[in-house]
Amino acid sequence: MRRSQASAVVLASGSPHKLAEFRRLFLGSPVRTVPPSDFAGPLRVDETGATFLQNARLKAAAYARACQAWSLADDSGLEVDALGGAPGVRSARYAGPNASDDARNAKLLAALADVPEARRTARFRCAVALAAPDGSIVYTAVRSCEGRIAHAPRGGQGFGYDPLFIVGAGDRTMAELTPDEKNRVSHRGLAARAARCFLEARLATTPSN
Repeated sequence: MRRSQASAVVLASGSPHKLAEFRRLFLGSPVRTVPPSDFAGPLRVDETGATFLQNARLKAAAYARACQAWSLADDSGLEVDALGGAPGVRSARYAGPNASDDARNAKLLAALADVPEARRTARFRCAVALAAPDGSIVYTAVRSCEGRIAHAPRGGQGFGYDPLFIVGAGDRTMAELTPDEKNRVSHRGLAARAARCFLEARLATTPSN
């Protein structure tokens, strides 16, 4: 991994929310995170994996080969214990392929309508994968953030299921946290920092030519 090659990493996502979060998480890093539009634009990758990690690997490899660049991908979602881990890898498609965040949240609340507070435990889970330009996977990490599901949406920050997810043992939802607070505790923040540490360590130990 040459320093000039590894200092720019394509973020394998077309989601503006994810791109913004990752770019904040890499602020101050010698590793530059760039959108796929700088190379080949957003791609359609069939997320056929049975786990978040399998899907992250698929996306990282596909974007790396298409862009001929290092690529960092994530796959993440919500696991609700009372629903047997659902929506899980289908978090983004829980209410249908083109459903809005509001529709997904409404479906989740309906599924938990009769579930008492003590059984509303859940977690956000995030897997990241880093691929070399040839599509080979060189690093992976999986991180999670524990919490529980609220009875109604709260907060105006974040996206997805953030307004329903009460973080840890506190009383605020992910959507009630500031971006900096969220990045310190969130599943994606923890996974992205692990990937950042790996990349920066590789840069520090790799000659520039």
